[in-house]
Amino acid sequence: MAERRYARLIDERALAATDANEHVRYEPDERPPSAIAVGAGTQAAMIIVAPVVLTVVIVARIAEQPESYVSWAVFAALLISGITTALQAVRVGRIGAGHVLIMGTSGAFIAVCIAALVEGGPATMASLIVVSALFQFLLAARLSLLRRILTPVVSGTVIMLISVTVMPPVFDTLNDVPDGTAEGAAPIAALATLITVAALVLRGPPAWRLWSPLAGIAVGCAVAAPFGLYDVDLVLEAPWVGVPVDAWPGFDLTPSVEFWALLPAFVVVTLVGAIETVGDGVAIQRVSRRRQRATDFRAVQGALNADGVGNLLSGLAGTLPNTTYSSSVSLAEVTGIAARRVGVIIGVFFVAVAFFPKIAALLIAIPGPVAASYIVVLLALLFVQGMRIIIHDGVDHRKAAVVGLAFWIGTGFQNQWIFPDLLGEGFVAVLLGNGMTAGALVAIIMMLFMDLTGPRRQRLQVALESAALPRIEAFLRGFAMKRGWNAASTNRLASAGEETLAILLQEADDEAGTARRLSVIARMEGHSAELEFATVLEGENMEDRLAYLSALPPVPDEHEVSFRLLLHYASSVRHQKYHGVDIVTVTVEGQR
Repeated sequence: MAERRYARLIDERALAATDANEHVRYEPDERPPSAIAVGAGTQAAMIIVAPVVLTVVIVARIAEQPESYVSWAVFAALLISGITTALQAVRVGRIGAGHVLIMGTSGAFIAVCIAALVEGGPATMASLIVVSALFQFLLAARLSLLRRILTPVVSGTVIMLISVTVMPPVFDTLNDVPDGTAEGAAPIAALATLITVAALVLRGPPAWRLWSPLAGIAVGCAVAAPFGLYDVDLVLEAPWVGVPVDAWPGFDLTPSVEFWALLPAFVVVTLVGAIETVGDGVAIQRVSRRRQRATDFRAVQGALNADGVGNLLSGLAGTLPNTTYSSSVSLAEVTGIAARRVGVIIGVFFVAVAFFPKIAALLIAIPGPVAASYIVVLLALLFVQGMRIIIHDGVDHRKAAVVGLAFWIGTGFQNQWIFPDLLGEGFVAVLLGNGMTAGALVAIIMMLFMDLTGPRRQRLQVALESAALPRIEAFLRGFAMKRGWNAASTNRLASAGEETLAILLQEADDEAGTARRLSVIARMEGHSAELEFATVLEGENMEDRLAYLSALPPVPDEHEVSFRLLLHYASSVRHQKYHGVDIVTVTVEGQR
């Protein structure tokens, strides 16, 4: 009962806090009016559905696939994108983030999928996608083991590089107009779209800001139509209803030589796409709440699992793999609507469009300059969101080096500024030709190097019980003594360990009688001691409780004392909740 009262008090004080994000109109658990939910979902789907379709069309036509396959691949991509987008929102078990994360065809797979289609055909590509999807499930299950590598620094850098990777073709699309079009048609249409969206985002009231994407596209199309930029024939020729069932390419159960040659590239691109999903899973949580909370890595694992389901279904269907679209974060930030039901509506829209080719044609006909102008706004906001993730984690000289080098090396490879003649046209060219892939690899290698060459860790395994306190205290005092800490610093470290154990025991009371183990890892980080307490808890995030302490009454109850004392002894506390393990990281400053 006292625990529930404490939780309610935290929620009430959190809502009253002055640093709440007032731009969030509806959080994931809230239910906006049907008109607002349908409006937000429809406009988001209308923005995203064209890239979903166009990516498939571009890959299939470059690989010279027949029109029957193009029709099937577009149908399957829309259907699977809709199913997985709804799955991300509703969160079934451990599958789905529980947030509005829009799923669609992955641009990172364009090069490897073209190679697979050319070398072995759709069946070979399907087999490669299915096998590589299994690695994504494995990554989701073992995400906690990679926490020192896939850090906010890596996630934020990858998100920033997404903008760098996608911006060049987006800028090229600004000039994507038919031959013979008036010279000023493209810039006028693009400028009309950009001004409309920017004006509503910067100065529009909340109700108008919601419709800024749709308003910008509508104004852009209206301006572009007199110049003949809107392809009406494409819409008129498309059938109203259609399901190209007979065009399913099948599935290759006997891997060929081409399969084994291309598998490493598919696995690498799958893992890079998973890193993007990790970044999206972290970012969407930061823009979906009025009050900032610690990242729930169970939601990130759910996002990875749903992404894996999308890739698995895409492989079985013989179309391009899925991924989370980072524009989901920008859309949530622009509209202020993060309710789950919006994600379901987006998914339903995709499924509906799959069965109605004329609707897809209506959206595909949007002029390139109009679509590109709005995407520029989304990518600009996405770039800043990546910066926020990095800065929120804190930036020292090491993290600055990782971000700076990874970002600019990725940018260099993306623009073919770095030894383009040496890359050739093989596996290395595919791997490093994408700026996001190259930058992500640089960031991961540097983080792995820092982890392997860092100070040696000391470990202690005990049962999660009050009787373990003497062993933990002796372990921490011995650790401090070996580092030459003075008595005051040693006592502070031991006290921080004692209060952390008290909080863990308090959280574990909900499952009385359940035997739990506690792993304590200690290492030096500069002049500070970093302690990791790993166990399994059922309560809420400790990091959130500590953040809310300043808003609580000055006289604490019995459940609050250990939190306040830990906040006094420790310079920082982080709590990462994964499926099957909770990791509490406590940093304590020390002196010799």
